[in-house]
Amino acid sequence: MSKFLIHFLLLVLCILPTSIVAQEVDLATQKITNKKIDSLLTVAALAIENNDYTTSAQLMTRARDLAKETNNKGRLGLASSALSRLYLLTGNVEKAREENDLAIKIQLEPNSSKESLGQNYITAAKIELQERNYSEASKYLEKAEKILKNISRPELLAKVYLSQGAIASTKNNTQKAEELFDLAISQANNAGNKFLIAKSNIQKAEVLLLQKKIKEASAAINNAQEISSSENYPNLLSESYRISSRIAEEQNDIPKAYEHIMLYNDYTEKNRKNKETGIVVDFVNENKEFNAQLKKDIESERVRTKKANTFTTVLSIAMVTVLSLLILSLYKNNNLRTKANELLQAKNTELIVAKDNAEKASMVKAQFLSTITHELRTPMYAVTGLTHLLLSENPTEEQKKHLDSLKFSGEYLLSLINNILDLNKLEANKVEVEQTAFNLKKRIEDVLFALGKSAKDKGNKLNFEFDPDIPEEVLGDPLMISQILINLVGNAVKFTRDGQVDIRVQKIKQTESEAHLHFEIEDTGEGISKKKQKNIFQNFTQGSVAINRKFGGTGLGLSIVKNLLDLLGSKVELESTLGKGSKFSFNIKYNLTKQTGEEANPHNIIYDIDYVALENRKILVVEDNKINQMITRKILEKNKMVCDVADNGEIAVEKARSQDFDLILMDIHMPGISGIEATEQIRLFDKEIPILALTAVTIDENIDEFHEAGFNDIIPKPYKVEEFFQKIHNGLKQAKVFN
Repeated sequence: MSKFLIHFLLLVLCILPTSIVAQEVDLATQKITNKKIDSLLTVAALAIENNDYTTSAQLMTRARDLAKETNNKGRLGLASSALSRLYLLTGNVEKAREENDLAIKIQLEPNSSKESLGQNYITAAKIELQERNYSEASKYLEKAEKILKNISRPELLAKVYLSQGAIASTKNNTQKAEELFDLAISQANNAGNKFLIAKSNIQKAEVLLLQKKIKEASAAINNAQEISSSENYPNLLSESYRISSRIAEEQNDIPKAYEHIMLYNDYTEKNRKNKETGIVVDFVNENKEFNAQLKKDIESERVRTKKANTFTTVLSIAMVTVLSLLILSLYKNNNLRTKANELLQAKNTELIVAKDNAEKASMVKAQFLSTITHELRTPMYAVTGLTHLLLSENPTEEQKKHLDSLKFSGEYLLSLINNILDLNKLEANKVEVEQTAFNLKKRIEDVLFALGKSAKDKGNKLNFEFDPDIPEEVLGDPLMISQILINLVGNAVKFTRDGQVDIRVQKIKQTESEAHLHFEIEDTGEGISKKKQKNIFQNFTQGSVAINRKFGGTGLGLSIVKNLLDLLGSKVELESTLGKGSKFSFNIKYNLTKQTGEEANPHNIIYDIDYVALENRKILVVEDNKINQMITRKILEKNKMVCDVADNGEIAVEKARSQDFDLILMDIHMPGISGIEATEQIRLFDKEIPILALTAVTIDENIDEFHEAGFNDIIPKPYKVEEFFQKIHNGLKQAKVFN
C-alpha cells in the first residue's frame, strides 16, 4: 500500500511542474488569442463608424470564428452579440436573430456577463419589433429592464424605455408612451448621450401631439432640433422638422408648417442621394454610438476575463490532477476542432454558392420590378391623363359621375400597384399615414359605385348603412380607408353570387376631438373554413386552389388590409361559416376637425403656381408613346402653353440645337438613345435650359443617375396635374425665365 502511495506521489510530483507549465502556456496562448479577437472587434467598430458595414461584418465574423475555434465563450458571446446588432442595423433580420440567439444562449450560462445579457435582450426586442411581434418584444424588454436596473449603464436602460414607449404608442396608449419617453430622456441625460436625448424628445413630441398637448410637444421638438442641429444628426433633424410642421399646422402657423415640411423634404432628398452603397442609411447616426458601445463591451469582457484567469491560476495549483485530465481533453478537443473546421469549410463553400445564387436572384428581381413598374405606370398615365382631360371638357352630370368613379379607381389602382411592387415597404411600417379632412360617407359611396357593376354582374345587392350621428367630415387618411374597403368589399362581391353584401358603419363613441367608428362588411357567399382562417391574411393566400381557379386574384388583398389596419392601430376580425358567408369587422379612430371652407385643405398652399406666367412658354415634349404625347400636349395647351413634340432622343437633340425652347419634358425609356443619353448630349451645348424627366420610372430608382446626366427635376408618371405644373413653374423660375 505504501509503495503504491509513493508511486502515486511521484506521479503527482512529475505531473505538477508539467501541469503548471502547461497552464501558463495555455493562459499565454489565451491572452494572445483574446488580444487578436479584441483587435478584430475594435477595427470592426472603426469600420462601422466609417459606414463600411461589409468590412465590419467580415472582421466580426473572423473574431467570432476564432472565439469558436478556441472555445472562448465569453468572446464568442461578445462577437455574436456585436454581429447581431450589425445585421439588425443593415436590415438582415434573419441573420440578426441567429447571432443574437447564440449570444443569449451563451450569456445565460453561469458566470456570464449580465450586462451583455441585458443588451442581447434589447437586441432581441428590436428584432421582434421589426416583425411587429409587439408581445414578444415586450417580454424581452421586461427582462432587459430587470437586469439593467442594477447595472450602471443608463444608456442601455434608455434604449429599453425608448422601445417600450414606441410599443405603447403603436397601441395608441399615448399616456403610457409619454411616461416611458420621459424615463428614456432621464436615463439618456444620466448617460450624457445626446443622440438618445434627441431621439426620445422626437418620439415624445409625437405622442404629445396625438394628445393635443401642443405647447409641451413644441417644447420637446425644439429641444430635439437644438441637439440634432448642434451635434449634426441629419436624420433626426429631418424627422423633427416633419413633427414640427404638424405642430405648426395645429397652431394655425401655416407659413412655419410649410417651411418645416420643405426642410423635411430637403433632408429626405439629401438622404436619398446617400444610398450609393445599398447600405441602410436610416441608422447611420447610431454608428458612433455602436462604436462606443462595442468598445465598452470589449473592455468589460477584458476585465471579466482577467478576473476569471486570476481565479483559475489560484485553483490550478490545488487541482493538478484535474488539469492533467484537461490536457487529455484539450488533445481530444483539437481533434474535434479539426473535424469541425473541415465541416465549417464545407459549409462555407455551400454558403458562398447560396450567397451567389441569392445575389443573382435579387438582381433579377430588381430588374423585373424596374421593368414592370414602367410597364404598369405607362398605361396608368394614359388612364389618369385622359380622365383629367375629359373632366375639363364640360361633361354631363351623368358622365361626370362615371368619370369621377374612373378617376377614383385609377388612383386606387396606382396605389395598389405601388403596394404590390413594394410590399416590403408596407410590411416594414414605412408608409406614412396622412391626416387630411374628408367626407367619409362620400368616400365609401365612391368605393361602392366603383364596385357596383361587378356586384350587378354577379347578381349581388350592395346594402350600405351609415350611422347618421357620424360627423360629416373627419380627419384621417382617405386613401387608406378606400384601399381597405375596396379590398374587403371587392372580396365579398367576388366570392358571392346572387346574394347580398352589407356594409355598415356605426359610431362607437365620440368626444370633442375624436370619433371611434366600427366597420362591418358581411356577405352571403362561399365562406371560409376554420383551418383557412388562420392564414388567410398572409401574402398570396386564398381559401384553396379550387377557389383560386374559380375566382382568380393574387391573394394580396387581405394581407394589404391587415398591414394598413396595423398602421392605423387597428385589427381586422373575421367571422365565417363555410357555405354561409363571412363578416369582416374593424374599428378606426378618426380625429375631428373644425376647419371649414379653404382651411379644410391646408395642403393646397403647396401649389403656388402663377399660371399667367406659364402662358406662351414654349415646351418640347420628348415621348415615343403617341397616346402619352397627345395627353401631355393637350394638358399643356389647355393652359395656353406652346408645345412641340419629339418622337425620340435623336430628334429631341436636333430640335434643342436648332430651336429655342423654354423647357424640355424628357421621357427616359425610348427607342434609339435613351432620355438620359439625350439629356447628356443637350447639356454639351446648352447648360441652362431646364430639363425635367417625365417618366414612369420611380423617383428613388435612379435619382443620382438623373441628376448626373443633367436633369433639373423628375416628374413620375402618373401625376397630379397641380404637381405637374408646379414642377414646370419651379423649373422655369429657377432658370430665371421669369421672376
